[in-house]
Amino acid sequence: MTTDPQTQALLDSMNAEGNPKLFELSVEDARAGLKQMTLAMDITRCEVARRQELMIPGPEGEIPLRIYWPDNENKNSDLPILLLFHGGGFALADLDTHENVSRYYCTHAQVIVINVAYRLSPEHKFPAGVEDCYAALCWAAANAEQLNGDANRIAVTGDSAGGNLAAVACQLSKARQGPPVAFQLLAYPVTNMDVSAAYESRDTFGKGEYFLSKMDLQWLSEMYFYHPLTEQNDLRASPILAEDLSDLPPALIITAGNDVLRDEGKHYADRLEAAGVKVEYVCFESTIHGFMAFAGALDVGKEALELAAQMLKKTLHSKESSLT
Repeated sequence: MTTDPQTQALLDSMNAEGNPKLFELSVEDARAGLKQMTLAMDITRCEVARRQELMIPGPEGEIPLRIYWPDNENKNSDLPILLLFHGGGFALADLDTHENVSRYYCTHAQVIVINVAYRLSPEHKFPAGVEDCYAALCWAAANAEQLNGDANRIAVTGDSAGGNLAAVACQLSKARQGPPVAFQLLAYPVTNMDVSAAYESRDTFGKGEYFLSKMDLQWLSEMYFYHPLTEQNDLRASPILAEDLSDLPPALIITAGNDVLRDEGKHYADRLEAAGVKVEYVCFESTIHGFMAFAGALDVGKEALELAAQMLKKTLHSKESSLT
């Protein structure tokens, strides 16, 4: 349970006397606080060739997208597409909190990035966000040519709750015979929404000293579901409960060593690998949940983003996956 000096300094600031815990805040204050913290420690803004805001049809209304194009040297070649589903416990983050990471992947992985503003809880409960993300995936595949993108090279990514949504989108695409997904990049994903699930990391790091606590998970779960005790077992909520994980896209799964969600991320990687899916699992042992969102302040966060972008570029810009 050692932490690097930069992560420890961040924890000391978070745990300073008088600072309220996440679950003690109103949704509005939690959203504002997370945005302020993320923007203050965000990765440096990268320039992109073009950025567009767009509304697309969704299951129950329009879904806002923010799309980014890199400066493509080969103008005659269609580019891979990366759908980004932001984290924030299904309730707290937005397009702005993930603006710079979208730009980072666009520039460093040379992909078209689609930053998806799916519906948030508690205003829109499960499975609203799930279905919005899947609708965005289907829209991207259907409109790839108009985007100058390649429908055969679509990847999905997300951090925390967004990692959950990315994993679920892959499973839904398989189950519904939807658009093929070429790669999934999951950063410290929540894969089991049962807050009582037995994982050592939840017990070890769940008391609140390491940013995200079990009480926070409980609070977010209660906002996300209409009926937590039953809906938490839905495969669209807990992708790790799927019996058959074969024929899913190759994956890079990143976790943090001092994170309540560490073990379920590793468990999902192990289950994918056992099902014959090509997986690379990397745990950054010295840091905490959310560290990639704080890459402007944490060197380990920047290292993880560099790894992720490198893997996306190698996988999506070659005929054969780098995980083979």
